[in-house]
Amino acid sequence: MNSKLLGAGTVLALLASVAAMPSASASVSASPAPSAPASPAAKPLPLGDPGLTETRTTETLQPGVTLTRIVRGAGSPQLPWTVEVSIPGGAGSPDPDAPPAALRDRASAGELAAKLTGAGFAARAEEVTTPAVADFAGGTLGWRVRVGSFDGQAAANAERARLVAAGYAGSAAYTGWDGDAGVRGTWRVDVLTVDPRTFRGGLTASYGPDLENREKTSELAAAAGATAAVNAGFFVLDPKAGAPGDPAGAGVYDGRVLSESVGTRPALVLRDSARGTSVTRLGWHGSVTARGDALPLDGIDRVPGLIRNCGGTADDTPTPLPRHDVTCTDDDEVVAFTEEYGARTPAGDGTEAVLDARGRVTEVRSPRGGPLPAGGTSVQATGAQAEELAALARPGEPLRIRHGLRDDRGRPLATPPGTAVVNGGPELVRDGRTHVTPAADGMVQPANPSFYYGWMHKRNPRTLAGVDAAGRTVLVTADGRATDSLGLSIPESADVARALGLRDAVNLDGGGSTTMAVGGQVINDPSDAAGERPVGDALLILPQRR
Repeated sequence: MNSKLLGAGTVLALLASVAAMPSASASVSASPAPSAPASPAAKPLPLGDPGLTETRTTETLQPGVTLTRIVRGAGSPQLPWTVEVSIPGGAGSPDPDAPPAALRDRASAGELAAKLTGAGFAARAEEVTTPAVADFAGGTLGWRVRVGSFDGQAAANAERARLVAAGYAGSAAYTGWDGDAGVRGTWRVDVLTVDPRTFRGGLTASYGPDLENREKTSELAAAAGATAAVNAGFFVLDPKAGAPGDPAGAGVYDGRVLSESVGTRPALVLRDSARGTSVTRLGWHGSVTARGDALPLDGIDRVPGLIRNCGGTADDTPTPLPRHDVTCTDDDEVVAFTEEYGARTPAGDGTEAVLDARGRVTEVRSPRGGPLPAGGTSVQATGAQAEELAALARPGEPLRIRHGLRDDRGRPLATPPGTAVVNGGPELVRDGRTHVTPAADGMVQPANPSFYYGWMHKRNPRTLAGVDAAGRTVLVTADGRATDSLGLSIPESADVARALGLRDAVNLDGGGSTTMAVGGQVINDPSDAAGERPVGDALLILPQRR
């Protein structure tokens, strides 16, 4: 293949038509998926019927970097739409007063289905079962209630409106998103592969001008002059959960640790050279010391008291364990800040020790919040910890902040310049074998099976990353939430990662965040109605160094 850098127009034109003729810089194939592929990376995607047609278009973006678009099951017949009804707690529910949910126990679902049938709706209760994974037994998640079967979304929306008018809640749903085996597609998957043997560019992560604000993946790519980019880790979205854009998990950028881990959830660890990429479970520790006395740190560069995805310390409420898409709280925290956080540190009750570039205390302020001196840092404390910090921090004296990440064996993770870490979860593949870990990573919530159903079991847009047996870094996006791009369940994501030859792989942020940009332009179809979503950080492939 030609190793020249291709412009965004060329990329978009090539990927827009799978019928384009092969050339020196691109290759196109369209045929029924072979039953015995020659190499792991050439395996057909294990999605839907094994005989589905699968088309792959590959283009070289720069030396050592290829982009492959995979379309599987194109032209398959459309599946029906339905209306999924929110189920209140019924007579048989452990909590009859619980808010409505997608899944309930069999008795509650049957009670609602019977009530809807009596009101003139074609209602049914359906059992939802999910496959077993590494740390979750699977089986029956619960029962859902659905109304009707429709040829299109408009008819489903009309039935939903009739349900709402009758006092019920629900949403129109395409049955191809259910996660059931045997559907015929279509799936659309984009794959960036970085081969360190010939790659002479840079592989990094970027959060933009500061941590506390969000930017679009394409904007982060354009600002860095990146050849290609994908969205990266989970982040705070709601201001009630912290600072929007702040990583919700481990974050390292050019060697600087700027966000603590969520428990020991997995993360993608990268080097600028693209050599040594790994998926590693990481923990975090930190302290602030002066005159031989120390206070433990709860976090770095985040709003004190709000722990997105949980996984913090033993006194966090409701749990110190990871719990995805939940914000835990703690009134008594000590959090360190760097200039990268933003123009001002978070304001509020408590104490803040401000340090200059040499690590000496220049000011102790209460209430906390304000700008930092050039090259400076600070430590904020809330609740009972505020007095402890005030006693420890003396103007003119040094206050030492220590913190870092540790791997799953408790060893310090070296983060020299050029190192990037982005958070993720669950694991998908470990040592070449499927290894999906939702229980360890907070996606199994026994009191809320509807979360697992919507987040793990159903098909959604996904972003995946990992490394193959040859040491190549692989970044993957799969479009979803459309009738012509179904998306992936998490078990399907693991299957796709293995089919692409990944030795280790992790799920990154997905849903409306899933984005791939090439030449500064988005080449996939983000699922948010507003288009591309601003995110917390992105993975960037930079051009060859000169």
